[in-house]
Amino acid sequence: MTDVATPPDETGNAKAYSVSELAFALKRTLEDSYGFVRLRGELSKVTHHSNGHVYLTIKDEKAAIDGVVWKGSVRGLSVRPEQGLEVIVTGKITTYPQGSRYQIVIESMEAAGIGALLAQLERLKQRLAAEGLFEPSRKKALPEMPAVVGVITSPTGAVIRDILHRIRDRWPCRVIVWPVVVQGEAAAAQVCGAIKGFNAMAPGGPVPRPDVLIVARGGGSVEDLWAFNDETLARTVAEGTIPLISAVGHETDTTLIDFVSDRRAPTPTAAAEMATPVLAELKALVSDLGGRMHRCGGRVVDERRGRIEHADRALKRIPDLVRLAEQRFDIVSGRLGAGLARNAAAHERDLVRVASRLSPLLLERPQQVQKDRLDRLTVRLEPSVRRRLERLSERLDGLSKLYGSVDPDRPLQRGFARVARADGSLVHAGASLASGEAVAITFGDKVTRQAVIDGAGGATPPPLTPAKPAKARPKPEGPAQGDLF
Repeated sequence: MTDVATPPDETGNAKAYSVSELAFALKRTLEDSYGFVRLRGELSKVTHHSNGHVYLTIKDEKAAIDGVVWKGSVRGLSVRPEQGLEVIVTGKITTYPQGSRYQIVIESMEAAGIGALLAQLERLKQRLAAEGLFEPSRKKALPEMPAVVGVITSPTGAVIRDILHRIRDRWPCRVIVWPVVVQGEAAAAQVCGAIKGFNAMAPGGPVPRPDVLIVARGGGSVEDLWAFNDETLARTVAEGTIPLISAVGHETDTTLIDFVSDRRAPTPTAAAEMATPVLAELKALVSDLGGRMHRCGGRVVDERRGRIEHADRALKRIPDLVRLAEQRFDIVSGRLGAGLARNAAAHERDLVRVASRLSPLLLERPQQVQKDRLDRLTVRLEPSVRRRLERLSERLDGLSKLYGSVDPDRPLQRGFARVARADGSLVHAGASLASGEAVAITFGDKVTRQAVIDGAGGATPPPLTPAKPAKARPKPEGPAQGDLF
């Protein structure tokens, strides 16, 4: 810094240097102090310029430094600079005076491994893939003709204008924009809230529920797009019920939600094309199908007309066909009489031939055989049948005698009577009857009399008191049964 530390001027103040003088003095100082450095870090914002130079940023967890690889040194690099690649570079520190920035001019580069962020992302991707979140079978089909399209993006960027313009040109539908930030720490949480909010809308509500969602953002570095590699966001996308198209970054940019979304679009404009059909193409298709339908109908009508005309030409020969059939009928009817006569004569000859062998003896002989057999059976069966009848008659006589001995009405013929209670049960002993009990007495002539028991059963009635002589009742003749009446 000897060039800068100059003595003061006549006024005693330090000399005022121009901006260029100071900038180039700092440039020389850095180049002299750090003319050769070896630096390790992760590449970011890699840009291959059309003039052959490569501009990039080398970073770690706390800092970042810009770098440049001049065209002449690009061919000598051992690895191709790529986004997220962890490398070890060799070069010198210099400044860019026009922008007051310092940078490293890279002369050599070698790979040091996958970047920490990309390694972390790769582990998360493998874990979600193992859970089945990337399976094609769980992805939902996009609607053919959506009525409402929901867009989750920044309301101030060029992305939303491109999407709206593209949808307006293709398909007349309603677009609902949920504004979010698409970069930084709050981006993932806001996008998650927007996806959940759209899915929570009830069909038929004041705000129509979208048929398809688009999550869109323009291109950028890995750091700019890192919010879309969030695990919570990926799971929210997988749990949604509305089909979702991810359109984050450009075609070469890949984020985690690209794997869990139902469709991935290379650009936001392509996402609008995936979500909506082209109305003009549908009209042309309908018109083409209508023309084809009319042409097919015309061909069917022409074919039917040709068939009818062909049938008409064939129907003109009906008299010829009738005459031919009539001629065949005449021939056959002429042969019918002679054929019937020949048939009757043949049957008559067969009948005569068979009748000559028929005689009454043919019928009498089987009858005689059956009669002789019946006589033999009668002779054999008559003794056994007679003996069996005798045994059955004897058995019947015995049963008749047994029946007479057990007939309950037979003792009544010898002067006995049958006494029964009111419930129909028979009285076997007089002692079992109570005083005042009603009984029914049946005699041999089938006459039944009702009676009431007077006095205790089986006991002798007490003697009459002589103090008051009573008029004696005449007792009936026969057995002493007065106490029963």
